[in-house]
Amino acid sequence: MINTNNLGKNIIILEEVASTQEYIKQMPDEIKKDGLVVIAKNQTAGIGTNGRTWYTKKDKNLTFSFVLKPECNIKKIENLTLTIAKTIVKVIKELYGYELDIKYPNDIILNSKKIGGILTEATTYKKIVKQIIIGIGLNINQEEFEGEIKDTATSLKKEFGKDFDKEKIFMEFLKEFEKEYLNMIK
Repeated sequence: MINTNNLGKNIIILEEVASTQEYIKQMPDEIKKDGLVVIAKNQTAGIGTNGRTWYTKKDKNLTFSFVLKPECNIKKIENLTLTIAKTIVKVIKELYGYELDIKYPNDIILNSKKIGGILTEATTYKKIVKQIIIGIGLNINQEEFEGEIKDTATSLKKEFGKDFDKEKIFMEFLKEFEKEYLNMIK
């Protein structure tokens, strides 16, 4: 059971999708409720930095997007992506004792290699944030990386040689991030 007020109370789990971010964007507005999370077991064309593809192996990593509808001034959420990154770093530290770094504003780094990324897309109207769709890719148990990312990507398992609990990391992230987010939009 997810220990949050709203975030993740409605979760859609997909066996395979090109991009969780694009999946949410194409959903009808009445389904795209505040706190909705879409998680993919296999994401085939995730969106990375500067429009690059975020590569992932089936059932090995965390690839998910979620919807926030804060109805607040844009100034209140200007550090949202950094807050998400800090929350990921905090969760890994608290659960496993490992230190991750942040390459501002949206990359999570481990041993000088990319382990995760965050994509934040907001819809505003007259400086009021109506909707934010946030996509997160976090390499957990993938051991091999190919092509253009072979030498620049890593995962927790590749670096530490053991399996990690994706669900535990996911649940803890939602709980911790929701607290930070609710404080931001007060």
